[in-house]
Amino acid sequence: MIRIEIPGREALEISHVVLDYNGTIAVDGILAEGIDERIKKLRQQVEIHVLTADTYGTVRAQCAHLPVNVHTFPREGAGLCKLEIVEGLEGGVVCFGNGFNDIPMFDKADLAVAVLLGEGMHAGLLSHADIFVKSITDGLDLLLKPDHIRADLRK
Repeated sequence: MIRIEIPGREALEISHVVLDYNGTIAVDGILAEGIDERIKKLRQQVEIHVLTADTYGTVRAQCAHLPVNVHTFPREGAGLCKLEIVEGLEGGVVCFGNGFNDIPMFDKADLAVAVLLGEGMHAGLLSHADIFVKSITDGLDLLLKPDHIRADLRK
């Protein structure tokens, strides 16, 4: 578990990291650079879940060497599928995403991080996010260096 004390707010206790795949940790179905070592470090403290409709059919091969739980679902109703997965997790959840279908899980998450990677980001997602980052490596580094989250969220 990752515990993050935030001045003026309730502490965050994160047990699960939920990662949208395409557009968030992968571009054109290929994992972004710098993901591997960060996920392996985070896995020492939390469970990691990768959620995707697997548009490119690459998620299992791309994530085979990583200590993550891969969840795939039909392309239709992806937002509700992601929400159901997040609702089924016990303990605090941080979600990372970039698309319209990430909004339901962002609204359920204890911490929601919008990611702008090479595939762009749905503008409406920002109003559901707690933090916005310009890359997934910056986003994962927030969890590896929780002082950055404190600075972003303090009252």
